[in-house]
Amino acid sequence: MTAPQGAAADASSILIVDDMEENLVALEAVLGSLARVVRARSGEAALKAMLRQDFAVALIDVMMPGMNGFETAANIKGLHQTKDVPIILLTGAAVDPNYAYRGYTVGAADFLIKPFDPWLLRTKVNVFLDLHRKNRQLAEQAEQLTRLLAVDVPTHPPEEQHRLADVERQLAQVQRLLREGESSDEPEAAGLADRIAVLEEAVGRLLEPPEQ
Repeated sequence: MTAPQGAAADASSILIVDDMEENLVALEAVLGSLARVVRARSGEAALKAMLRQDFAVALIDVMMPGMNGFETAANIKGLHQTKDVPIILLTGAAVDPNYAYRGYTVGAADFLIKPFDPWLLRTKVNVFLDLHRKNRQLAEQAEQLTRLLAVDVPTHPPEEQHRLADVERQLAQVQRLLREGESSDEPEAAGLADRIAVLEEAVGRLLEPPEQ
């Protein structure tokens, strides 16, 4: 398990799953500077790791004994707690041409054939890390707004109470979308960021002392 400098401030983690130690070492060498890397040597170990903590992305080797990569991915997507974690499946060059199709049918976000370009792998993983960090930041902003509304909103005239109720409704909707992982790509995450910015302005106006 490795963590980059400043990992304490950035809790994003990458799960790498492979039964071959040399493959885990190679993946960790390529990805270790991007985020905290957690290893698993089997599909069963991967599921246990994912139930213990949150991951920005999981890289899973297809050809593993016992629970193979397809089965591991299907199990991950079948659990409510882990269904939104993006999965990149990895396999060797001499594979069935239908493997990519099988990977996408079980919910994988991408499929890479070894040996892969380290720069390409880092680029793909970075996309998921950025989305994970943005979604976490949006969730924290939404939670902060919820606390402000619960504690600091003074007494306002009835018409402003209606606006408060509307802000609370919209904020609850944003939080639901974040929990359900619907901001799974850049445009959707940007849309939620815009909605939270609008809600922040609305909350700021509501927190202004009423005119005497």
